[in-house]
Amino acid sequence: MKLLKNEDSLLTEFLAGKIFAYPTEAVFGLGCDPDQEQAVLALLALKQRPIEKGLILVARSYSQLLPYVNDAAIPMYKRTEIFSSWPGPNTWLLPAAKNAPAWLTGGSELIAVRVSAHPLVQSLCELFNKPLVSTSANLTGQPAAISEQEVIQQFPQQVVLIPGELGKSANPSKIRHGITGQIIRDNV
Repeated sequence: MKLLKNEDSLLTEFLAGKIFAYPTEAVFGLGCDPDQEQAVLALLALKQRPIEKGLILVARSYSQLLPYVNDAAIPMYKRTEIFSSWPGPNTWLLPAAKNAPAWLTGGSELIAVRVSAHPLVQSLCELFNKPLVSTSANLTGQPAAISEQEVIQQFPQQVVLIPGELGKSANPSKIRHGITGQIIRDNV
């Protein structure tokens, strides 16, 4: 388990395709550079998660998500609801950009995105100048890690741990369909 605090070291590890464990609003997340296919595939293998389920991108601002989202396909009547829910623990399935990688979308025409209110997540996205892949730090089907110790127990050598406090949310983010409004996963 590597524990890095230095920003230059974090950036070097990120660019090298390493997988990070970091605190989010409710649980520890696993993430990596969304544009490095090998890093994303390694993260999926680590979690034992099928690629078809897709992954969430978490960002500091909506503008960081624009390379992955087909912004023009978001209906005007949904924009206020979506954008006013951020920053915060709200994930939206939005139309994916044509060039959004299948390793992120799971082959869907939608991509899951969130603008985080967590200060550490915001700082990471600012440092990396892009969003992060964000999925709960656990093996698929197991409870998500809610402490650094749980991360170390589940992934002792495979991730770079970024220490910090969880946010105040009791549950992982709510996931909603950006066009239909359907709740895919509730956070209550």
